[in-house]
Amino acid sequence: MNIILLSGGSGKRLWPLSNDIRSKQFIKIFKHGSGYESMVQRVYRQILSVDGSASVTVATSKTQVSALHNQLGENVGISVEPCRRDTFPAIALATAYLHDVKGVSEEESVVVCPVDPYVDDDYFEALKELSKLADKPSANLVLMGVEPTYPSEKYGYIIPKTSESVSEVSSFKEKPDSKTAEKYISQGALWNGGVFAYKIKYVLNKAKEYLGASDYKSLFEGYADLPKISFDYAVVEKEPSISVMRFSGEWKDLGTWNTLTEAMEEAVVGDAMMSEDCENVHIINELSVPVLAMGLRDVVISASPEGILVSDKMQSSYIKPFVDKIDQQIMFAEKSWGSYQVVNVEPESLTIKVTLNPGQGMSYHLHRHRDEVWTVISGEGEATVDGKTLAIREGDVIRLPRGAKHTVKARTVLKIIEVQCGREISVGDKEKYERD
Repeated sequence: MNIILLSGGSGKRLWPLSNDIRSKQFIKIFKHGSGYESMVQRVYRQILSVDGSASVTVATSKTQVSALHNQLGENVGISVEPCRRDTFPAIALATAYLHDVKGVSEEESVVVCPVDPYVDDDYFEALKELSKLADKPSANLVLMGVEPTYPSEKYGYIIPKTSESVSEVSSFKEKPDSKTAEKYISQGALWNGGVFAYKIKYVLNKAKEYLGASDYKSLFEGYADLPKISFDYAVVEKEPSISVMRFSGEWKDLGTWNTLTEAMEEAVVGDAMMSEDCENVHIINELSVPVLAMGLRDVVISASPEGILVSDKMQSSYIKPFVDKIDQQIMFAEKSWGSYQVVNVEPESLTIKVTLNPGQGMSYHLHRHRDEVWTVISGEGEATVDGKTLAIREGDVIRLPRGAKHTVKARTVLKIIEVQCGREISVGDKEKYERD
């Protein structure tokens, strides 16, 4: 089975745990074994448990590549959008990536779905069936329609022609108000969960027709000039040969704190506690200071280096306009080699806690406008400064004047406090080099 996972979004509705780099799908909040996993880790694990030979490709932006490698490893396929566009260009690029880069035949089918649904394994069993339906010549597109459990205003609706498990599609409806949704459901409507399957050649032909190119190189190089248009609008709503397969299993869109906490197995994640008189309260704390909640009801508390949220659960759905007003730098991010957390910000200095995973290292680089001092607080590794390599461990201090080429590689989990000093401290002040 070939699967394209669509991974995008800024995650503002789950602030402060999400930001422009760390979207909601990367938040490690779901209990798994002795630790926690994120939405993308959960979905990836479920796919491979259902189909161990599945080929998974994530269509995403440049800002999420490091986090994806950090959480899923280096073997997952990634189709990187050079810039932000809508779902049709992203799906066309990822489909061309499968054909041109990974060598998948244009006669094979591919399933496209969001990266962040909260589902059981039967959802992925259904994706296998969807892929098989797309292999048949009966329809150019096969959608998955979710059996609605209430008249939601958050989803579009698919109206099937019959009540059979697989039916031709009669029409599509935009997100309605509650009364209209009730009417649709009485007509046998299904939620449109953004899941569909097709033969690779079908989308490549559509890309050639509407975007002017169907090969990966042309689409990638001309991506900035492609129209911002959704796959639903450009392709789905215009396709006469389309079917829908019903899915009645568990399916949740965890896009807000209210819905996300409903799926949490534990009420507390991180250093936090609550009194016994708290009711329907969830606390997620990524800080190293404790959080205590007392006498609260229907509240979510979330704390991270980005900020602290204390909100009624229903009101948390309306967080985005407030987050848009917050102007601050990214305080935490996952990288392919580990993660970093901003500890302190001053006018001419920035203090960061860097964590490198075993065997991982930074690029070999220099800074023109700032000095750095590294203090190793735990672990072992090696640092290279202007071509000279030395072993480092807890307690070591490395001074890096501006202009010095440097890198570090971890042998064990390596934690470093990095202090940047200079009048111009910016992410743009970085020049990469090959090792001497």
